[in-house]
Amino acid sequence: MPWLFLSAVLDFAFVQFFKLGERRGYYAPVVVATNYFTVAVLIGTYLLLTDGWVFPERTIETGLVTGFLFISSMLLMNFALTVAPVGSVVSAFRIAIIVPVFFGVYLWNEPLTVPQTVGLLLALLALVLMTPRAAPHARFSGLRAFGLLGLICLWQGLSHTSLRSVHYRGLDDAFLQVLMLTGATAGVIGGLFVVLRKRRPTWPAVRLGVFIGAYNTGALCVILTALSKLPGTLFFPVMGCTVVVLDNLFAHFFWRERLNRPAVAGVCVAILALALVVTE
Repeated sequence: MPWLFLSAVLDFAFVQFFKLGERRGYYAPVVVATNYFTVAVLIGTYLLLTDGWVFPERTIETGLVTGFLFISSMLLMNFALTVAPVGSVVSAFRIAIIVPVFFGVYLWNEPLTVPQTVGLLLALLALVLMTPRAAPHARFSGLRAFGLLGLICLWQGLSHTSLRSVHYRGLDDAFLQVLMLTGATAGVIGGLFVVLRKRRPTWPAVRLGVFIGAYNTGALCVILTALSKLPGTLFFPVMGCTVVVLDNLFAHFFWRERLNRPAVAGVCVAILALALVVTE
């Protein structure tokens, strides 16, 4: 259980660093791509220095797929934020926890008790309540918006599921190799996206990306360690709710963003959901 809550705290801080870049007006794809490049370089250097440059079967496949899903999910969300209501996009991104839970039960027979099922449903409700309200200038609406939001939920959920598959593919002892390939794949695709968009990287955005990448290297190691010890049906609901509760409280007390009544209700529902999800 300590690995689970440590993962949540680390992921919460990871979100805050990206929020800092957004507030300073940095181009998000530059920060994201630099972050993944940094992960790949740091882990690759460590593997070279420790004679760990050996890639077991399925490592390359898992790393490439996970890296593609990671970066494409982030780029898709960044695009959606420019054309769809912000609150709806963030909700779709957060509700994606249902996807790895579904695959955990369906593919890997992970346990899911009745109280945990109720807790998961409450977690989804809490995430919706704690999501910022929609922006009035969104260009997507109706079926187009529904399709885009559904794609965001599915794609982010698949990226979680791919990370979860590391354990079930028997790669717990080779997770560093998987992370290096994940970072390299995501960094290359993100870098190509920035080039094709003809956006020149700024030094402050690159510097923040390097810092986040160094931090993310440790955070991803902790998350994969937690996933090797805990079922996804426990990990993802607790992770999702804990991060969002901390995010809302931090936004209120540090960023000076006022919590509205639905958000306060969402925090209370999330606490109840966490109590049910961690019930054995």
